[in-house]
Amino acid sequence: MNLLIEVVAFVVAIGVLVVVHEYGHYSVARLCGVKVLRFSIGFGRPLASWVGRKSGTEWTISALPLGGYVKMLDERDSGPGIAPADLPYAFNRQHVAKRMAIVLAGPAANFLLAIALFAVVFATGVTEPVATLATPPAGSVAARAGFDGGETVVSIGDEHGADIEPVRSWSDLRWKLLDAAFDHRRVVLRAHDGRGTYDFQVDLRNLDERDLDDDFLTKLGFDQGGTLSVAGVEPGSAAERAGLQAGDTLRTAGGAAIDGAQAFIAYVQAHAGRAITLGIDRGSPAQRLSLTVVPDAKQDPHTGAASGRIGAALATHVQTVDVRYGLFDSVARSAQRTWDIAVYSLRMFGRMLTGQASLKNLSGPVTIADYAGKSAQLGWAPFLSFLSLVSISLGVLNLLPIPVLDGGHLLYYLVEAATGKAVSERWQLVLQRVGLVCIVVLSAIALFNDLARLIHF
Repeated sequence: MNLLIEVVAFVVAIGVLVVVHEYGHYSVARLCGVKVLRFSIGFGRPLASWVGRKSGTEWTISALPLGGYVKMLDERDSGPGIAPADLPYAFNRQHVAKRMAIVLAGPAANFLLAIALFAVVFATGVTEPVATLATPPAGSVAARAGFDGGETVVSIGDEHGADIEPVRSWSDLRWKLLDAAFDHRRVVLRAHDGRGTYDFQVDLRNLDERDLDDDFLTKLGFDQGGTLSVAGVEPGSAAERAGLQAGDTLRTAGGAAIDGAQAFIAYVQAHAGRAITLGIDRGSPAQRLSLTVVPDAKQDPHTGAASGRIGAALATHVQTVDVRYGLFDSVARSAQRTWDIAVYSLRMFGRMLTGQASLKNLSGPVTIADYAGKSAQLGWAPFLSFLSLVSISLGVLNLLPIPVLDGGHLLYYLVEAATGKAVSERWQLVLQRVGLVCIVVLSAIALFNDLARLIHF
């Protein structure tokens, strides 16, 4: 059932994003007076097609749904010649500014879609975890800032206490810290707990840029605080031998309170082959029990050292808040969020090219399908947010100055606008081959990363 959901969600996501991207090219081409011969969703053999009465465009749904294209009238295409009456409507006959606008329209449509979808999510509201922190590991950025665990972050400002912005949820905190981390800034987080409100100075100036990945908050020591429970127990595992059951609430480990998954996992890993006393609550009304578990010793694939594992799936139960904004504020925030993600994507890609970030951050269709399915199961708001993220990624990818992509064509036209001469067909052919090699290499890396995540090697 999960596989079916993933496939359907993936097809819907790709279908929507491709249609929007190609319709951007199509609509601006029509506005610029270019004749569009075909609008195809997918590649390969057409499954269905029809011709528009007014435009004369052939609309096609093809067998391979992983993409699409818009074919415009162009003298450079092989085939029968163009009738003299149609020459003014050929793409290559248009002014360079019009050709640039047509090329830019596809990525622009993806960015506009992301803004619209984010605005819907912000305006209708979404339930998110509050920014409550678990106890940070000793020596982490969060620990050095003075966090003990249990604090709820409510705002962020610069190191001088200016430019203060509210923090309304955990995802809000994540994006604001990510922005500060990219700029290597010091920020002040204001947080409160049961004793009062405090300011914590977080120093991100010396952060290793290779840590700026999906797990960067954990690497800084920021972990979601909440109640930890056992979601499942593996047969024959240390957890089963100790008597742990699904539904048990974990309260203490070695006498210390448990308030976050990462700290508990690290504690277990550090106690390979050594007994741990767990305090748990079971049943309703809750009954406090004490269990002793001896983590199995497993070799860490990265360090080679023994690492403890008990074989229990964990679930964190956190306090949530309904985040909702007004219409105009939603549009403004969605535009800012789209801009932030696009800039983050470009900077991350640049760091991967220079070796400052791992190529493991590239994802392919398998990972996209996995996230599509998971977000769809969580509800319409997470799925729309997922669509927004992929739409932005598609827009950014197409703007890269790689021949065969929109960005490569844009580069040709920028050269033409600056020099008054079009890039020769010979050079375009050479660069196109280079661009194809780049795309194949990137696709191969992304697919390898997908397979590595899937089979855990």
